[in-house]
Amino acid sequence: MENPRLLKDYLWHTHVDYEICLHTNSMCFRKKSSCVRRRYSEFVWLRHCLEQNALIIELPKLPSWNPFFNSKNPGQVAQRMKGFEEFLESIFENPLLLSDSRLHLFLQSDLSITRMERCASGKTRYTVAEAIQRCSFISSSEDKAASCDSDCESSSSSTGCQSVGTPERGTPVPFSES
Repeated sequence: MENPRLLKDYLWHTHVDYEICLHTNSMCFRKKSSCVRRRYSEFVWLRHCLEQNALIIELPKLPSWNPFFNSKNPGQVAQRMKGFEEFLESIFENPLLLSDSRLHLFLQSDLSITRMERCASGKTRYTVAEAIQRCSFISSSEDKAASCDSDCESSSSSTGCQSVGTPERGTPVPFSES
């Protein structure tokens, strides 16, 4: 996990997203290399999904939610990022958790939570494998509209996702070094 990015959603609302780069030779993963960006609320969603699927397994904790979290404080951001890394490392050690399709969508597609849920429950015209293969992380915010938070349902493209005008999650703003 690396490259935390502060994004401004609205006039006063900001959040941080983190880049998750996965490089693996595990047979569990469709792609051997992928990068996505995820934020705290998406990690909370993933943990909840895994908890529902693996009732007898004690899941690792996420970094605690802090009402006083300062997204402009590099130390707090780094501490949260370390907690996310520890969470994911614990997940990777459990074969039962690795079988959850929502985990694979979380790690290897840029789909939103809603689209991951729909895809994992078979309510899209594309499979989990197709969503992962078609979707690729695009680091440039100008190109974000072409990333997989678009519909991914176009059958006319085998190389990538077709944008349907989905707005960007937020606009990057610089971290302060205070």
